[in-house]
Amino acid sequence: MTAAADDPPRGPLFISFEGVDGSGKSTQARSLAVHLRARGADVTLTREPGGSPGAEEIRALVLNGDAGRWSPETEILLFTAARRDHLERTIRPALARGGIVICDRFADSTRMYQGATRGDLRAMVDALHALMIGVEPDLTFIVDMDPARALARGLARPGAEQRFENMGLAVQEAVRAGYLALARAEPRRCEVVEGDRAEADVAADIARRALRRLAR
Repeated sequence: MTAAADDPPRGPLFISFEGVDGSGKSTQARSLAVHLRARGADVTLTREPGGSPGAEEIRALVLNGDAGRWSPETEILLFTAARRDHLERTIRPALARGGIVICDRFADSTRMYQGATRGDLRAMVDALHALMIGVEPDLTFIVDMDPARALARGLARPGAEQRFENMGLAVQEAVRAGYLALARAEPRRCEVVEGDRAEADVAADIARRALRRLAR
């Protein structure tokens, strides 16, 4: 049974946004939240690392400072701890009341940045995820963009949270390749969106796809 066209979109539905730094995924996550709220949906817009008070404290540790501040193994532990707190305090309660959660990054980011590009640590990431998180988004939008263009945009943004951008283009290229491989491996969950277009065009494309999934 499908909802009427004028019914507010209803969850529970967990949507994540992924992509290289500077791809515009954060902007698109916000745009989708605005669009769905305007249609009457109960939307929780959140982010990782962060999204809960404890996780935001960890965010300050991992996104600031020298690029070599933490080993990849330590980063995996920090991101997993932040994600667990985020899951307990923000994501699960929102889904339990039937809402829609839109998250700017989730576990796929750890799989790409720590699990694949900073050592062969994907098995460690997946083992910790299975043990401590055990949740995947229902729908993941991978906002795809040329890594060099995205990195230039990311470095041009104001603010101090540029530790991963400062790791350089090779890391961003590996992350993009990892995301595209993920989309091929999990086509039912992941949808690749061309991000190198006008912001409004990308937003309209994403909104159309999200509403299609919500109508199922």
